[in-house]
Amino acid sequence: MSDDLFDKLPTSSGESYDGSAIEVLEGLEPVRRRPGMYIGGIDERALHHLAAEVLDNAMDEAVAGHANRIEVLLEDLSGTPGRLTITDNGRGIPVDEHPKYPGKSALEVILSTLHSGGKFSGKAYATSGGLHGVGISVVNALSSLTRIEVARGKELYAQEFARGETLGKLQHLGPTPNRRGTSVSFVPDTEIFGEDAKFKPARLFKLVRSKAYLFAGVEIRWKCSPSLASEEVPAEAVFQFPGGLADHLKEQIGTRECVTTLPFAGTQDFPGEEQGRVEWAIAWPLWSDGSYSYYCNTIPTPDGGTHEQGLRAALTKGIRAFGELIGQKKAKDIAPEDVITGSEVMLSVFVRDPQFQSQTKDRLTSPEAARMVENAVRDHFDHFLSDNLERGKALLGAVMERMDERLRRKAEREVKRKTATNARKLRLPGKLTDCTGEGDAETELFIV
Repeated sequence: MSDDLFDKLPTSSGESYDGSAIEVLEGLEPVRRRPGMYIGGIDERALHHLAAEVLDNAMDEAVAGHANRIEVLLEDLSGTPGRLTITDNGRGIPVDEHPKYPGKSALEVILSTLHSGGKFSGKAYATSGGLHGVGISVVNALSSLTRIEVARGKELYAQEFARGETLGKLQHLGPTPNRRGTSVSFVPDTEIFGEDAKFKPARLFKLVRSKAYLFAGVEIRWKCSPSLASEEVPAEAVFQFPGGLADHLKEQIGTRECVTTLPFAGTQDFPGEEQGRVEWAIAWPLWSDGSYSYYCNTIPTPDGGTHEQGLRAALTKGIRAFGELIGQKKAKDIAPEDVITGSEVMLSVFVRDPQFQSQTKDRLTSPEAARMVENAVRDHFDHFLSDNLERGKALLGAVMERMDERLRRKAEREVKRKTATNARKLRLPGKLTDCTGEGDAETELFIV
């Protein structure tokens, strides 16, 4: 029988398949060959992912306590998507020779080698957004020009790259006594993103502003070319929000009336081995389609994940317990969607070595994040409800209204399902069909 199978194989095309057909992609060539593996595509979202990668590195320095200022400059360059420069006043990328690569500085290794960086061991950063050591090297690979300036030890250094290749050795530009940190300037490559690719100022402005909300200890300065400014995007702006997410939520809610006068907001730090931080801000507007923003180590996770699950569990268990406390027996039927739907939610976590679903980090998968968030939020939520009974009862009432509506819709669907099932079983005479109208005036009953 096996002979028959081989007899049916298609005729060879003449192309040889031997050792010479096996390719080995080196350096940053894999990134340019398959950019979708690293930034999720080559569309507008992927283009702006480059900006997020560089900004995340600067934010990691700030969160680690080594920087308190970040500057973002967007320039309009004809024939390119634009040039973006992000500067922090942190420690600066190391420029000394890398022990594993003689003749190369640590800066050059980080920019030209995948899976290189200072975030694997946890010695340089307790929590960070960068995990795999591919962020800045991917930006370098997908940019037609990248320039790095490092002010370290009161000395200034610079190096340039093009499409991942070094354009020369690390340059020592001389002393700079009043400057420290790293400046990354890059121009995305139109060979990758297309001739029409352009940075969207409004999108970058929103990204920069949101980062400032996520860490109260950083000031972010925004600047763009006058030709890129508009009513919604100023040429210059400075962001610093001491209230963090609570400030962000207050701005988002505006003048809308909410179920509770005050939002439910707070923070919880976890010392020791667990080492992390949870910050949240939630409001329940009377009229809202809902807005849900989740972050891990300042990185947006639009698809939520385990930190979202922890929040939903804490809110659901808390509101059920409060209902039981005041004698509302129906509260046991409250589901997570009854508490969350229509609310304005902002949740930010800082955890060690977070795990994401992919390199684009759209969804957090770290199991410990769920436990950390639930433990942090649950205790605060219990106090939020019980410290002011009128507030707690108002929120419970609103949640139970959603619960009743959910159960009503569920019952209606069940009735329709059963009706449809029974109708399929009923065999009507050829001259009769199912009634589609409603009301006595539009229907007749035939008794056979």
